[in-house]
Amino acid sequence: MNNVRFERQYRTPHSEGYLMFEGGERLGRLDLHFTPSVVYGTMVVERELTEEDILDLIEQADDELVMTADVPRDDFIVAVYQGRDIGTYSDDYFEEEEEEEGEEEI
Repeated sequence: MNNVRFERQYRTPHSEGYLMFEGGERLGRLDLHFTPSVVYGTMVVERELTEEDILDLIEQADDELVMTADVPRDDFIVAVYQGRDIGTYSDDYFEEEEEEEGEEEI
């Protein structure tokens, strides 16, 4: 895959989350979880990709994100899912929903 970049969304002491972009188009997301010897990844791609493209993405993530993380790595295990983003929800979203419902009842 060409022009794939990873944009970090969060970092904790044992995990990191990234959005994946190909060129200017969102490709999906990758969550990494670091244990003492194994790095686990959950990759969600938002369009249909060939297995070769998926393997390229995993290899690029390993090279750019996992191997540079200063964490011992005996294995990198990645679960890959194909899906689509249907939204992002937070406390603010639910508070707005409750306010709208309260206004409708009046």
